[in-house]
Amino acid sequence: MAAEQDPEGRAAARPLLTDLYQATMALGYWRAGRARDAAEFELFFRRCPFGGAFALAAGLRDCVRFLRAFRLRDADVQFLASVLLPDTDPAFFEHLRSLDCSEVTVRALPEGSLAFPGVPLLQVSGPLLVVQLLETPLLCLVSYASLVATNAARLRLIAGPEKRLLEMGLRRAQGPDGGLTASTYSYLGGFDSSSNVLAGQLRGVPVAGTLAHSFVTSFSGSEVPPDPMLAPAAGEGPGVDLAAKAQVWLEHVCAHLGLGVQEPHPGERAAFVAYALAFPRAFQGLLDSYSVRRSGLPNFLAVALALGELGYRAVGVRLDSGDLLQQAQEIRKVFRAAAAQFQVPWLESVPIAVSNNIDEEALARLAQELVAVGGQPRMKLTEDPEKQTLPGSKAAFRLLGSDGSLLMDVLQLAEEPAPQAGQELRVWPPGAQEPCTVRPAQVEPLLRLCLQQGQLCEPLPSLAESRALVQLSLSQLSPEHRRLQSPAQYQVVLSERLQALVNSLHARASP
Repeated sequence: MAAEQDPEGRAAARPLLTDLYQATMALGYWRAGRARDAAEFELFFRRCPFGGAFALAAGLRDCVRFLRAFRLRDADVQFLASVLLPDTDPAFFEHLRSLDCSEVTVRALPEGSLAFPGVPLLQVSGPLLVVQLLETPLLCLVSYASLVATNAARLRLIAGPEKRLLEMGLRRAQGPDGGLTASTYSYLGGFDSSSNVLAGQLRGVPVAGTLAHSFVTSFSGSEVPPDPMLAPAAGEGPGVDLAAKAQVWLEHVCAHLGLGVQEPHPGERAAFVAYALAFPRAFQGLLDSYSVRRSGLPNFLAVALALGELGYRAVGVRLDSGDLLQQAQEIRKVFRAAAAQFQVPWLESVPIAVSNNIDEEALARLAQELVAVGGQPRMKLTEDPEKQTLPGSKAAFRLLGSDGSLLMDVLQLAEEPAPQAGQELRVWPPGAQEPCTVRPAQVEPLLRLCLQQGQLCEPLPSLAESRALVQLSLSQLSPEHRRLQSPAQYQVVLSERLQALVNSLHARASP
C-alpha cells in the first residue's frame, strides 16, 4: 500500500518541534542532576470533543515516525542556545546533541480505537529530560489527528453507511502539513476519499475530485472544442459531436421544465461539455454557478442525456450554496420526472452531493501530564477537579458484555493483576461514595506495547486496517453512547487500589 512507502522525513515532525518552556524545564532537570531519572508521561483528554460520548485514538503512526527519527541537529541546538540564557553551560548543549529515543518506551491505544476521558492514548516512559522534550510534539501529533478522525466518524454516523463522503478541505487547511493530516485522518474516521493528491501519494488515501466554479465560469459559450467528437462507450460506431447533441437535448429538457431555451447559460453548458469530453465515464455537474433551476439543472440534463445516448452515465451533481436540503429534494424530483419522461431509468438515481462548510463546531481538550518520576506516583492537585490527574503507572482494560457490547473501561495500577472474564470486580465510578461490582463476560487490554527502548515491537497496521477498526469499534457502542446529541456518558472507573492511592495523596496534601 502506498502508505507503507511514506518517506520517514516527510511523515515525521521536525526534531525541534517543541515548546520553549519544555526546553527550559529540560535545562532545569539537567542542572539539578535529574536528566536521567526514570519518568513516565501519559497523554489523555478530559472530555470528549463535540459534546459527544466517544473519541477516536489517532496519530500513533506519526508519533512512531517522529520518535524513531528524533535527533537534535547542530542547527537545532545552536538555535536553542541563542534563545536560552547566554551563560548556560555549554555542556548542556552537548548533552542535547547526544539525545535520541533509544531508551524510550511507548504503550498506546491502537490507531482507530475508541477512546474515553481519562484513559491514556499514549504512555511514554524514559529519561526525564527526553520525555519532557517529547511532551509537546506527541501532544501535537495526536490531538489534531484524533480530533479530525472523531469529527469524521461523527459525520459518518450522520450520513449512514451507504452515503459517500468526500473530504476536500485542502484549500482551507492550516498549511500543507495540516491538510495532509486532515485528509489522512478524515479517511481513517470514515470518509471514503479525499481530493488531496498528496494524501493519496504518501498515505494511500483514495483520491477523488470534482469541478469548481472557476472551471464553469471560465467558459463563455463561444469556445469551440478542437475535437468535439465522442465515440460510443461500447467502442462501436462513429463519433458524435457532443455539443451539438447536447443542444438538441436542451430543447427537449427546457420544454419539459417549462423554460425558454435561451435561459440556461451557454458558458455553463460549454463547461459541462468540455468536462464530459475529458471524463465521459465520470461526468458530473456543479449546478449553482448561476441559477440551479433555470441554468445548472437543464444544462446538466442536456449533457447527461447526450452522453446517455452514447452509453455513458453521469456520476453525479453537486450543490455548493443556498438551502442545500431543499434544493437536493427538488432536484431529485426533477430527476425522477425526467427519467420517466425520457425513458432513462438510470437518471432517477444520479447521486446528489452537497458541500460548503458541512462540519461540526468543536473544541477538543487534551492534556498530557507527568504521572511518575523515579518510580514514585505523582498527581496534580488543583481546586478544579477536572484538571486533577491520576497518579502512578497505570494499565487500562475494556470490559464487555456477553453480546460484545461495551460496559466500561477500568483504570488500575500497572502492578495490579488484570481483570478476568467471568469474575466479579469491585470498581469506583467517578464521584461515587461507594464502589460497585461488575462481572464482565470479556476483558480487553487497551494499551499495547508499540515501542520498547526505541525499537518497534510489531509492524503498525496500515491506514486501511485502522479505518476498518474504527467501524468495528463504533459498532460495539450502544446507541445511547453513539448518538451525537445529549449522549449517555460512557463510564471510566478506577480499581480499588488506584482509588485508594488517589485518596491517600489527597489526604497528604490536605492541611
